Amino acid sequence: MKLFRHGAPGSERPGLLDAHGVRRDLTGIIVDVVPGTIGPDALRRLARLDASRLPEVDPAERLGPCIGEVGNVIAIGLNYADHAAEAGLPLPKQPIVFSKHTAAISGPDDDVWLPPGAAKLDWEVELAVVIGQPAWHVPRERALDVVAGYCLANDVSERAHQLEMDGQWIKGKSYPTHCPLGPWLVTADEVPDPQAVELWLDVNGTPRQRGSTRTMVFGVAEIVSYLSRFMRLLPGDVILTGTPPGVGMGQRPPQFLRAGDVVTLGSPQLGQQRQCVVDAPLPAR
Repeated sequence: MKLFRHGAPGSERPGLLDAHGVRRDLTGIIVDVVPGTIGPDALRRLARLDASRLPEVDPAERLGPCIGEVGNVIAIGLNYADHAAEAGLPLPKQPIVFSKHTAAISGPDDDVWLPPGAAKLDWEVELAVVIGQPAWHVPRERALDVVAGYCLANDVSERAHQLEMDGQWIKGKSYPTHCPLGPWLVTADEVPDPQAVELWLDVNGTPRQRGSTRTMVFGVAEIVSYLSRFMRLLPGDVILTGTPPGVGMGQRPPQFLRAGDVVTLGSPQLGQQRQCVVDAPLPAR
């Protein structure tokens, strides 16, 4: 199945994409696409629905992030060999783990905000893993069993804040709108091999990233198992699994996003996103 959320920010409602690609509303069937509705039993009940009987959703309506009430966004750095090479860094011996603030999450086609004074805003297309049931010390051979599904993500990063200031990467990863998720939460049964997902990203129509999860240093099962050694993964947790080469920092010379730029990204398995870069609408003083 492909689940989604639609409506104004903060008021999203659940939806399902039917076999013909028609958007259907799940209001009244489930409360939302949230941790309590993406467990194995809940997904099996949804799969038995006759989607053709559900109300249609206007395709012009905004899509929100495909999973709501996310507790944690955990990310893996330098997880593609060719991306590590373009960054001039050695391959990690263990997964590099960092976090993004959950307030960075936004819809797949929402504007991306340029922070005041930001000069190195970068793009990163990624496969995101959405946990469907608690996972603690889960062995690698069973790690995929706890995955509810997958979605497309853009791990937007302000490189100066990430790399040129003291402290942790989270400062360059957590600005509002810097974690677009969606359009769909694609359930795990539709992605039988998460190591065979193609990813692409363009900026202003120019190809920038082309890659496949088959070139990951650490695969999805290994990442989930590894993380579960250090934390109890919970339903609704999102794991960003790294980005293939072609980020702005890796261009020669480096190229970064400015207001007015348009970023498009996608995957044959996961759908597409489109974001316009705009100056952040700061609160009134």
